[in-house]
Amino acid sequence: MRITVTVNGQPYTKDVEPRLLLVHFLREELALTGTHWGCDTSNCGVCTVHLDGVPVKSCTVLAVMADGHEVTTVEGLERDGELDVVQKAFVECHGLQCGFCTPGMLLTARWLLDHEPDPDEGEIREAISGQLCRCTGYENIVRSVRWAAEHTEAKP
Repeated sequence: MRITVTVNGQPYTKDVEPRLLLVHFLREELALTGTHWGCDTSNCGVCTVHLDGVPVKSCTVLAVMADGHEVTTVEGLERDGELDVVQKAFVECHGLQCGFCTPGMLLTARWLLDHEPDPDEGEIREAISGQLCRCTGYENIVRSVRWAAEHTEAKP
C-alpha cells in the first residue's frame, strides 16, 4: 500500500506491506532509530511516539494507520540544534541510565507538559505508568519531568 506520513515535519510517501508496524516503518524505512523496539505487546512503552500529538505505542499501530497523519519521534523533539527542555532535564537530573526507555519517556513527558504545565509527582507517575524502566527506579525520571516543568518558559 502507498502511504504518506508526515514525520517530524517532513512528508514521506512509501509503499509498505499492510501488516508493517509503525515502529518498523520508522526504524527500517525512514532510518529513525531513536524509536526503540521492545516487546511488540504494548507492555514496555519504549516505542512511544506521538501520532497527531497523542502518545501511542508504535508497536501496536500499523504504518498504514498513520497514512495522512503526523508522527513525532524523539528525533523531532530537537529544534534548530536546540534540545527540548525535557531532553535537557533528563541530562540535568540523570533521568536515564541505559537509555532504552528514554525516547518513550521523553515523548510522554513532552505530551504531559503540553497538557499540564505544572504536574505534581502523582500526575507524572500516572503519565509514565505505561512505560517500563529497568534501571532507574523512576525517581530521577520524575525529578527530570519536574525540572522540565520548572524550566519551561510560559507560552503566550
